[in-house]
Amino acid sequence: MPPNNDSYNSDELNAPQWLNTEFIREILVKHLKAPELKVVDVKFSPASSKGDHYASLMFRAYVEYETQKGHSTISLVIKTMPEQDGHKKELLGESHIFETEIAMYTKVLPKFEKVLREVGDMTRLCATCIYHSLKPRQVMVFEDLLTQGYAVIRRSANIEELRAALETLAKWHAVSHKLLKEQPELFDQLQYDITTLPKFLEQDFLTKSLGSFTDMLGNVESLKTYRKYFEPMQDKLIQAWVDVIREYRDNRQENGYYVLCHGDFHLRNMMFRGPDCMLLDFQMSYVGSMANDIIYAIYMLFDGKLREEKSNELIYNYFQTFVNTLKKIGYQGKVPSLVEFRRQMFEKRYNDFLLLTSFQPIIIYMRKGADPGEIIENDDLRSKLYYQKEYIKELEDLLPRMLHLGYFEPL
Repeated sequence: MPPNNDSYNSDELNAPQWLNTEFIREILVKHLKAPELKVVDVKFSPASSKGDHYASLMFRAYVEYETQKGHSTISLVIKTMPEQDGHKKELLGESHIFETEIAMYTKVLPKFEKVLREVGDMTRLCATCIYHSLKPRQVMVFEDLLTQGYAVIRRSANIEELRAALETLAKWHAVSHKLLKEQPELFDQLQYDITTLPKFLEQDFLTKSLGSFTDMLGNVESLKTYRKYFEPMQDKLIQAWVDVIREYRDNRQENGYYVLCHGDFHLRNMMFRGPDCMLLDFQMSYVGSMANDIIYAIYMLFDGKLREEKSNELIYNYFQTFVNTLKKIGYQGKVPSLVEFRRQMFEKRYNDFLLLTSFQPIIIYMRKGADPGEIIENDDLRSKLYYQKEYIKELEDLLPRMLHLGYFEPL
């Protein structure tokens, strides 16, 4: 294992005791249907860098093994729940994130890919899961996408990469939009989202964020005029955001454009191979408005310059791919319109406000390689994040746009 290194999350520097040679052998015996398999050597290492994720632990296993066919190697990625006592375990220990993700990898996304294959679209939506378990521990094992030529981007995505990511999402959204009407039972296991994480809505980084944001607005000369729009949201922003996320389950609208949302659509949850984009991490996936993933992308995926110059083009391209895919797969309902989609995005602007005031300062800091756990648990650090020059600069662009588009008109 690597030494204590600032490049990795501290709880991924050493694999848990159960993650050993015998565990790997049992998985490979079943996966390869080779009872005689012998593990010659296995090396464990962290499978992600600091700042890549928070809701699980990720390890990579490079395995040398022998079967009747000879000597071979394989690289695996193991995803499991935190075992160390602390905030992460407290927040995630009683959650349903692994049930959600197992359903996504074993049932939902394979069905989506089958629908696409039937019309000649070979888009891959997920990695291959070769093992999963909820007891005695929650764990999933995947074939390593790095060995297939995929890579995580550790810089801001360019326009081509953003277009590829949104086109993959559009196809996913289109298939789910069709199947929600034809086979709604496919989504029965997906009854949770980020707002249903135990005690998530009580976390300081969420409950104190608007106060820190409005304090910053009052201290930055170029932004002072916007404070009056956010102060009245203090007692209602979080619940209004929850209502947006849970709309399909709790307050379904007759004209709503509903899909299976990824739920955490940012750059660290995708890998690229040339023009292809593979999405990762489906622990927060849920059925909701298709606007939700796109609004999330605006704040968590696009950087300032591209958001300012290319967001409308990217959203238009996403929507065209969505509509074209619906037609290609034989959707029989009324095809959604861009005008109505834009209206629904605007209607759900509490999503914008929550992401802007709570999540965006954190994601900007995480892009610098910061540990999300440190941010979530450190009040003083979070307060300082609102004064990052990159964040201030983005607000100087975003807030006037919101004002001019009517975002601050009464909801």
